[in-house]
Amino acid sequence: MIRRRLLPLLTTALAESPAVALLGPRQAGKTTLALEVAGTRPSVYLDLESEADRAKLSEPELYLPRHEDELVVLDEIQRAPQLFRSLRGLIDAGRRRGRGQGRFLVLGSASIDLLAQSSESLAGRIRYLELAPVDAGEAGAARLDALWLRGGFPESLLAASDGRSLRWRTDFVRTYLERDIPQLGPRIPAETLRRFWTMLAHQQGGLLNAAALARSLAVDGKTVASYLDLLVDLLLVRRLAPWHGNVRKRLVKSPKVYVRDSGIVHALLGIGDREALLAHPVAGGSWEGLAIESLIAAAPDGAEASFFRTAAGAEIDLVLELPGRRRPWVIEIKRGLAPRLERGFHLACETVRPERRLVVYGGAERFPLAEGVEALALPDLCAELAAG
Repeated sequence: MIRRRLLPLLTTALAESPAVALLGPRQAGKTTLALEVAGTRPSVYLDLESEADRAKLSEPELYLPRHEDELVVLDEIQRAPQLFRSLRGLIDAGRRRGRGQGRFLVLGSASIDLLAQSSESLAGRIRYLELAPVDAGEAGAARLDALWLRGGFPESLLAASDGRSLRWRTDFVRTYLERDIPQLGPRIPAETLRRFWTMLAHQQGGLLNAAALARSLAVDGKTVASYLDLLVDLLLVRRLAPWHGNVRKRLVKSPKVYVRDSGIVHALLGIGDREALLAHPVAGGSWEGLAIESLIAAAPDGAEASFFRTAAGAEIDLVLELPGRRRPWVIEIKRGLAPRLERGFHLACETVRPERRLVVYGGAERFPLAEGVEALALPDLCAELAAG
């Protein structure tokens, strides 16, 4: 059992809000976390992929008031988005009777339809939390190599062997393409979307070039944008925005694109073990993606993440603007055990003027790398960010 960082935040949210939406990709551990919370109080769990549970909610205004004094967990809420209209009335009626917080915990794969339904019907009554797969701060140093190769989906990370883990991820990708995405509404050929997803994996951490992707898929730019929007909304892909400051430099304006789970990157590219990963050109981008996802997940609520790059080549992998701090932290990501900084990093720091300059690398020791620059391990920086 890997303890999830989100657990205390989820408990607090339920104490303060009538409804909490826990969103994330399938198999990220939402149900396990929800049941852990539900086990601490009177509760009822309904899986909306079950016909029997959906039948109970055919008349939600009759069924749910019977459980007003319990936490109602509604899993896979995207299968019944019409429930949000009913939840609004029940929440308002409960507030009038002094039953205002911790009524409903809804779980679902993030989607445009899900967010639109809930934000329209439950405005001011719901709080959103995102549960991503396990990150480096949660896995710890002992599992870091396995996390990089297998990714953070619990069943993949904790599989008995690398081969079993790869088979699980391959099935995961196929299920998403052939079943889950069509259930959410978009009618996109599974093979086309697989090709697009695989192209993004090949270019892990690269600048978005929509025109090149469109040519490779024989579609137009708007179609590529819709494919990317879908994978971003499902929390499977991240668009990392470029840093924009009031500076007299030509800054790159295109976002960077990452497949958010390193294990899915490797499954899409057919990388099955550590030796194959180390020999593959994607190794650097894959490690960078793992580090960025882990650091963003560990950062305090309200933190803003971006990258910095100029047309002249000055670059910083991750710029974190933390709440309550006037100047950002800048983080360079290196996979090796003997990190070296390029001149472009120092030039970029002169422009950004950060509070802290950090280098995340593949070792375990913490040491000063240059004047004002500190090198440390990824789990250590995750722990520091999580501690505030």
